[in-house]
Amino acid sequence: MHDVFLMSEGRTVKGKANLGGRGWLPRHPGMWKMLIVVMCVALLGCLQAQELQEHVSIILLGATGDLAKKYLWQGLFQLYLDEVGRGHSFSFHGAALTAPKQGQELMAKALESLSCPKDMAPSHCAEEKDQFLQLSRYRQLKTAEDYQALNKDIEAQLQHAGLREAGRIFYFSVPPFAYADIARNINSSCRPGPGAWLRVVLEKPFGHDHFSAQQLATELGSFFQEEEMYRVDHYLGKQAVAQILPFRDQNRKALDSLWNRHHVERVEIIMKETVDAEGRTSFYEEYGVIRDVLQNHLTEVLTLVAMELPLNVSSAEAVLRHKLQVFQALRGLQRGSAVVGQYQSYSEQVRRELQKPDSFHSLTPTFAAVLVHIDNLRWEGVPFILMSGKALDERVGYARILFKNQACCVQSEKHWAAAQSQCLPRQLIFHIGHGDLGSPAVLVSRNLFRPSLPSSWKEMEGPPGLRLFGSPLSDYYAYSPVQERDAHSVLLSHIFHGRKDSFITTENLLASWGFWTPLLESLAHKAPRLYPGGAENGRLLDFEFSSGRLFFSQQQPEQLVPGPGPAPMPSDFQVLRAKYRESPLVSAWSEELISKLANDIEATAVRAVRRFGQFHLALSGGSSPVALFQQLATAHYGFPWAHTHLWLVDERCVPLSDPESNFQGLQAHLLQHVRVPYYNIHPMPVHLQQRLCAEEDQGAQIYAREISALVANSSFDLVLLGMGADGHTASLFPQSPTGLDGEQLVVLTTSPSQPHRRMSLSLPLINRAKKVAVLVMGRMKREITALVSRVGYEPKKWPISGVLPHSGQLVWYMDYDAFLA
Repeated sequence: MHDVFLMSEGRTVKGKANLGGRGWLPRHPGMWKMLIVVMCVALLGCLQAQELQEHVSIILLGATGDLAKKYLWQGLFQLYLDEVGRGHSFSFHGAALTAPKQGQELMAKALESLSCPKDMAPSHCAEEKDQFLQLSRYRQLKTAEDYQALNKDIEAQLQHAGLREAGRIFYFSVPPFAYADIARNINSSCRPGPGAWLRVVLEKPFGHDHFSAQQLATELGSFFQEEEMYRVDHYLGKQAVAQILPFRDQNRKALDSLWNRHHVERVEIIMKETVDAEGRTSFYEEYGVIRDVLQNHLTEVLTLVAMELPLNVSSAEAVLRHKLQVFQALRGLQRGSAVVGQYQSYSEQVRRELQKPDSFHSLTPTFAAVLVHIDNLRWEGVPFILMSGKALDERVGYARILFKNQACCVQSEKHWAAAQSQCLPRQLIFHIGHGDLGSPAVLVSRNLFRPSLPSSWKEMEGPPGLRLFGSPLSDYYAYSPVQERDAHSVLLSHIFHGRKDSFITTENLLASWGFWTPLLESLAHKAPRLYPGGAENGRLLDFEFSSGRLFFSQQQPEQLVPGPGPAPMPSDFQVLRAKYRESPLVSAWSEELISKLANDIEATAVRAVRRFGQFHLALSGGSSPVALFQQLATAHYGFPWAHTHLWLVDERCVPLSDPESNFQGLQAHLLQHVRVPYYNIHPMPVHLQQRLCAEEDQGAQIYAREISALVANSSFDLVLLGMGADGHTASLFPQSPTGLDGEQLVVLTTSPSQPHRRMSLSLPLINRAKKVAVLVMGRMKREITALVSRVGYEPKKWPISGVLPHSGQLVWYMDYDAFLA
């Protein structure tokens, strides 16, 4: 028997209950109902008590730094205000290398600037700030023992207060070179116990290029699981950026038919700043504007605009998968894809801050505009312009989708319906901040559609007479957030709740660096255009784009360094014509060389079609021809593709859909962009009978018969070759006699590198061609270029030396990087 106490209207009722049988049940129905209510309330109270016992420790590393002072402490305070009343308890540990006394003083100074929401009463604000300050303590984290002490203090606090640990957040507001040591100490000494989570927050930069990003990712991956890491790009916390996917989702019906190449004229993703890099030149000299802004902030916005919309935009996994599909479809960048500038006082600032000599002149860009293309069915041919710079005329950020205007209005403009005429500009703008509007906003032209937005956004009115992007504000449906929030506050809330869709995963990071690194390498020695800064820039930085290239509107002599006398004009650098191995040589910088080769191929094609009705072109694979394929695809509209037969010089023994396949490279960079009849495309038959390059399948003989049947005298009009660093060409390799002589037209060979098995045109077949062009590019080819220039006819040692067309012409195309050997 047990005593049962019931609380009712302030009275306590005591009775006996036999819990072992049915005799304990109250005799009166009212008592039974009361007992159920009491038990439910008690159970709810227990659950609430359990929830209240969940504790989160937040450790801010770099707690006295600029980022912490400007944004992070305020963001943590906002997180505390949002969550403390919802059953969570907190402790905040500000940490740095500084000694305890000095660190505590610096942290206290940083916490003085904390502010409350505008609608909070001053007395309530003071109370909340006081509570937050009591929960915030500074500690020095310098040695492994310091981390062990921190762990013991957290565990002691939990035990003393009877709290259950929910998890720990470590926010790395420190330079990346410090990541490894901190990560090692957290992993060995400061992980929470079983059942609690660990979240590690990392601030950019995440590497300097693809290689360094991979190294950093590997290092961090040895200490933390992917789900434990939250890489912050604060742009993803900005309210207008965070609204892109929800807006597209909520307005699917209106956008489904508009969000594609048939209706979008171009997309502009812009971040302009009025400030310069003074005080930050040590960082800027290492990174520059492309690494600082375009590779991360603007690229993330691009993926949100361009990605296929998942069925569930709240699924972090689905969003990541669709973002990666965008990266896979991005067309590779070349030096001609970008223009770069530098404000005139930058080099002087670097000399002063970094103690450089008076003769030092930096090549670091402080302004960049880049033309990006996405080679998929939705966006093919639509230019995406990414632009950012310092010392410009205004501070503003936005993503602008400009739609094609396909209307023709018969009435004069004065008779157009205000804001509704289809002849007015049609655009959608995610206004990220600042500018004339001064706040985040979503703007939709009234002649496009009336958008639907969540209740956290309201219709806005700007100052009278305000014009944006060529139209008065009244021409737009304009919305702004009901309550503006700082990006770091938004992201801290997402971290606390374990939302990963607003953060950069390792896979996403490496895909971005893989896209940007080749452009950064090509621009490393390019002199940026100098500009005075601010309103004085005038039209100096205006740019245009055409045929896949970006260029400044105003042609201006560009100098490597400022100095007396006129600077050389682009026309002063001519394509060099000379001899190499007694054959014609064309040499130029890589872009001019590719342009020249593309022009020569088109001229040869036009002549062949005029004379014979068709043009037979055999193309090599590898990385060197990619720029050529892109040039032919985007800048040669007079090319007689309808009468062109495309053949492969060689192929790897992999399925044609494999990324290693030469045919797959040809498909990605050329075939999908031009109209070649499918029956004029001749891939090598390396995959027969569900086998790869099996001798008994006779794939080489099949290809040889096809060539003999379609190509007169088996003499191609033009064969494009490359030259490997070991002197191989096609898939004919040194110390291997296969394909160097004899009567076979097509052979199976073995490469020293994987995949080893190859199919290749033989040297005798190549030498039947009317014209052979050998394309050699890059510094890695300097040594072999110098060597081959001195050898005679030795195809067994240097297969390229055996390329000597019997009655045709051999022309070498070398860029200066390869030729200057």
